[in-house]
Amino acid sequence: MLQHREILAKIAIEKSDDALKSSCDNLDINLNTALNRAYYAVFYIVSALAYIDEFVTKSHHKLMGQFNKKYIYENKIFDNSLTKIYKELIRDREKSDYDFTTKLTREIVLKDIQNARTFIEAVKPYVLDKLRETKND
Repeated sequence: MLQHREILAKIAIEKSDDALKSSCDNLDINLNTALNRAYYAVFYIVSALAYIDEFVTKSHHKLMGQFNKKYIYENKIFDNSLTKIYKELIRDREKSDYDFTTKLTREIVLKDIQNARTFIEAVKPYVLDKLRETKND
């Protein structure tokens, strides 16, 4: 079972990397797609953590809640600023996808892409360390 979770976590990391690249690639093509991919880059890296922790959910908000509870507030592994980034990204993505009156600007999307990059740069090394630990156990 452990090997299965490791494989899923590694796939989630790859998807995170691909989504962040796609976000940048789409900046001049489609702002909605660029924002969507920035959010999903964060979603996938947090999903990698969830696979390692055996926390599986289809709910984006439950995943965010689990991340905040375990990694920000209980264990204080990551800085609280990541909570703000995550909340802003999920809010902006939902507004972009579901609120037809929302008009994205390049500045908003650029900020979200940079925030996604900051989030991933903070979390990805931890995920990779956890995967190395499970390999050595």
